[in-house]
Amino acid sequence: MTSRKTIAVLFGGRSGEHEISVRSAASVVQGLSVVHDVLPVLVDRRGGWKLQPDIASVAAEQPGAGVSEEGGTPVFLVPSPSDRGVLRRLEDGTVIARPDVYFPVLHGTFGEDGTIQGLFELAGVPFVGSGCAASAVGMDKAFMKGIFASVGLAQAPYRVLLHYQREQARQIVEALGWPVFVKPANLGSSVGISKVKRAEDLDEAVDLAFEYDRKIVIEEGLDAREIEIAILGNEEPEASLPGEIVPDREFYDYDSKYSAESRTELRIPAPLKELEVRAAQEIGVRVFQAVDASGYARVDLLMDRQTGKMYVNEINTIPGFTSISMFPKLWGAAGLDYDELLSRLVDLGLERHHQRRGLRTDYR
Repeated sequence: MTSRKTIAVLFGGRSGEHEISVRSAASVVQGLSVVHDVLPVLVDRRGGWKLQPDIASVAAEQPGAGVSEEGGTPVFLVPSPSDRGVLRRLEDGTVIARPDVYFPVLHGTFGEDGTIQGLFELAGVPFVGSGCAASAVGMDKAFMKGIFASVGLAQAPYRVLLHYQREQARQIVEALGWPVFVKPANLGSSVGISKVKRAEDLDEAVDLAFEYDRKIVIEEGLDAREIEIAILGNEEPEASLPGEIVPDREFYDYDSKYSAESRTELRIPAPLKELEVRAAQEIGVRVFQAVDASGYARVDLLMDRQTGKMYVNEINTIPGFTSISMFPKLWGAAGLDYDELLSRLVDLGLERHHQRRGLRTDYR
C-alpha cells in the first residue's frame, strides 16, 4: 500500500450527474482521509475549480464534515509537466497546494468522458482511473458498442441516431421491435433514459434524450436480469463476484438508484450458478480490456431470463461511490473494505503513471 499522500478529489462537474458526483465524493473523501491528506476540489456547474479546506483540518473542528456544493478558493492546474501538478490560485497564480495524486469523482460529461483525463495527461500528473481514450470510449455508448462488437461481445440489438436523423426513430423501432430503451449516448446514472412500449410515447422519449446529447442510442428492450461486475486492476484485472439489481419499478432509473424512497434490492452475491458466475466474470474482464480501461470500472450485464445468455450493457469507468453504490459493495463482499479499496485505487493510479512516465516522447 502506498505511503501517506496528498490526494486532490475532484467532484461536482458540468454534468447532469453533478448531484451524484457530490454524493460519491462525500464518501470518497471521508474514506481516503483515514490514511491520506485529502483536498476536495469542487468543479462547479460552470466548470470553475474551487479548492475547499483540507478535510482532516475541517473534521477536527466539525466532526462529520465533508465536501460542500459551494465555496472554496478558485484554482487551476497548468497543463504542463514542468509545473509538477500544483494547484494555483486563479486570482494571482501563486501555488496554493501540491497534490501527489488526483482522484476524479466526476460522473458524466466533462469528467468521465476523457476531458479531465486529457488535462491530467497533459500536466503529467498521477491520477486514479482510466486514461483519456478508455474514458472517452467508456462514456460514449455508440463508440463503446462498436468496440464491443469488434471483439465479439454479445449485445442487445441497437441503432445510433444523430439529431438531424430524428425522423428515422420510428423506422428504427419497427426494425428492433417493442419495447425499446432510448438513451443519450453520453451520460450515466440513467439520466435522460426512457423505456418505451408504445408508438405514441416515442417522440417524447427521443426529445428527452436529445436534451442531453446530440447523439442517442435506441436499443431493443430485453427481458433480462441486471447483473453487475466490479473490476479492479491494470494489466491483470480482477473481477468481483457478480451482484444483481432488482429494480422497484419498470427499470433501474435515476430514482430507483438514488431516491431515499427506493425499494430497489441489491443482491450480493447474485443468485447464479457457478458456470454463470464464471461467465459473468470472464465477460467483465474482456469488456475492461476491450476499452483498455485501468484502475477500476463497473461492467453492467443483461442476462436473458429465458435462455440465460449474457449480454453486455455498458462499462462505467467512474462508477458510483456512494454508501449504497454497487462497486464498493461488491468488493466489500470479497473482504476489501471501503478505505482499503480507495487506497488500492491510488496505488493503481501511481502504477499506471510510472508506466506512462517511462515511455519515450521523442524520436532519434
